[in-house]
Amino acid sequence: MKNLLVLLIFFFNVVLLSAQKKAYGEGEWLNFRVHYGLITAGSATLEITKEELNGKQVYHIKGFGETSGMTSWFFPVEDDYQSYIDVEKDIPYRFIRKINEGGHTKDIQIDFDHTKLEATINDKKHDSLRVVSFPEDAQDMVSAFYYLRNNLEVKNIKDGDEILLDMFFDRENYKFKLKFLGREIIDTEFGKVACLVFRPYVQSGRVFKEKESLTLWVSDDDNKIPIVIKADLMVGSLKATLIQFKGLQHSFKIIVD
Repeated sequence: MKNLLVLLIFFFNVVLLSAQKKAYGEGEWLNFRVHYGLITAGSATLEITKEELNGKQVYHIKGFGETSGMTSWFFPVEDDYQSYIDVEKDIPYRFIRKINEGGHTKDIQIDFDHTKLEATINDKKHDSLRVVSFPEDAQDMVSAFYYLRNNLEVKNIKDGDEILLDMFFDRENYKFKLKFLGREIIDTEFGKVACLVFRPYVQSGRVFKEKESLTLWVSDDDNKIPIVIKADLMVGSLKATLIQFKGLQHSFKIIVD
């Protein structure tokens, strides 16, 4: 009887831990090929480490992308985006944006105080500090994706459904909108993968042709990792395709014919 009780406790603990397991975690690493059609234009990586920031346990998300080959000759890009996200609360404490896009540069660090609801913006390029208020539970542009991976319920989502999220970007608050376009099975480097298709609404202007210029294919499993990202830019159509991954928290599902 005692052994049976121990087994039952162990079983329920395993089930509980599995239910609480996040879509992402320490050690996750994603590698993307960025390309115009068959021409490789560059690469991008997303990596997660677990660290401590000001006494708090955080996931440090590091996103880095750069152009390569002929693309780097006429439009060199080197983008460094980072976010420090609370391990339990899915809120950002720090955001870093250090970019050089064809000579257009930024070097910004934003520290979020979720008690005061104030963001301290350190513009290192212009040597200036500024404090701006933000809505409760606002996300930065990197943490927003990881927040949605953990918290977006997709079981009953319908085509055309829209998700709204408070986002703080550079110096301003935005209402980030994501539209669900449907489900699709696509061919990948790994085989056929079932995907959820979303359209994040972006700012048209210097980079994107219009607000609906971005389409995102995310694995329809417990990981919800990006598989393909397609962007209609001012200079043409660009794709980022997942080619390598490691450290996923859940099994990656391939459809076998």
